[in-house]
Amino acid sequence: MDTAQLKKFCAQLPGATSRLLGHPSNILVYSVGDRNFAYFKTSEPERWRFSIRVSPDRFVELTDIPGIKPARFRARYHWVTIVDVRSVPAAYLAELVEWSYNKALNSLSKRRRIELLDMRKPASFMESVGWALAHQNVERWAKAHPTGRLKPS
Repeated sequence: MDTAQLKKFCAQLPGATSRLLGHPSNILVYSVGDRNFAYFKTSEPERWRFSIRVSPDRFVELTDIPGIKPARFRARYHWVTIVDVRSVPAAYLAELVEWSYNKALNSLSKRRRIELLDMRKPASFMESVGWALAHQNVERWAKAHPTGRLKPS
């Protein structure tokens, strides 16, 4: 898989967006919601180096391979940088990207995941009324218990 194919693969994941951050970062970031799952360096000398998040076990495994190194400033979060994406088998690279994407997607709230993936219609009228009633009950309880305790001290 070359750089163009990998960029296309990242962009086609459900809910994925890309944005180009200019100077001084010079990176092309792929994210789902507000969570990053991959990025390319777009300036020399590291042009088109690709970074993704991996599991802690894979981090140790991958950083032992020549051409794959801990990502700068993000290694403590288990991000790796692949110097040349053509050196990694396409199926394995796709698996790594999908894992990173799923990690980012699952870190979002359930409601946000549903919105991004268009799996469910917007909340019904009854659901929204239910939230409003619950909020009113919390406010009523807070007025009755100004200290936040159930029993007076």
